Amino acid sequence: MLGGFGEFNVILAYVFGIILLYVVGRMFLMPIKLIFRLIYNGLIGGAMLWALNFVGLHIGFTIAINPITALVAGFLGLPGVILLILFKLFVA
Repeated sequence: MLGGFGEFNVILAYVFGIILLYVVGRMFLMPIKLIFRLIYNGLIGGAMLWALNFVGLHIGFTIAINPITALVAGFLGLPGVILLILFKLFVA
């Protein structure tokens, strides 16, 4: 009987190890997803600001494209671009 109990401990250790690997893997995967999401949103926001600057160049209105404005436009979408336009008109 003692041999059977030892095998159970080995199986339990394997299960615990697999669960631990899963948890640690999830902990490392979450920040990578967040970084890729920030990069993606920043690129989308930069593209929207570039299009706005392309059109606004003809009327003399441009917004600087930097990481902050690109992320605001990327996270908030069209309302973010409108927010940046209003900020430029009323504050700057």
